[in-house]
Amino acid sequence: QVQVVESGGGLVQSGGTLRLSCAASGSIVGYYTMGWHRQAPGKQRELVAELTSDSNPNYADSVKGRFTISRDKAKNTVTLQMNSLKPEDTAVYYCHFHTYWGKGTLVTVSS
Repeated sequence: QVQVVESGGGLVQSGGTLRLSCAASGSIVGYYTMGWHRQAPGKQRELVAELTSDSNPNYADSVKGRFTISRDKAKNTVTLQMNSLKPEDTAVYYCHFHTYWGKGTLVTVSS
């Protein structure tokens, strides 16, 4: 079994910054894609940013230039630095490690 736990969500004003962290633990062998999706009220879950097993990044167009994903492969942790936040970034952010998902952390950006 693998556990995925997120932290770092909260309330921030438009233009502000937040940093999300995620840690995967348990029966882990090898390296897998790890990253973040988000789901806003009434919308489908969408990719925000992820790093593949060989550390290639993928970003949603809507966050390019504002968000940065980084990873410690040895510790199975991933961090999402979010700058210049906008109200439309408001969502529950979910971390994933391979096929395992965390419970999510809420990010609210006020205008």
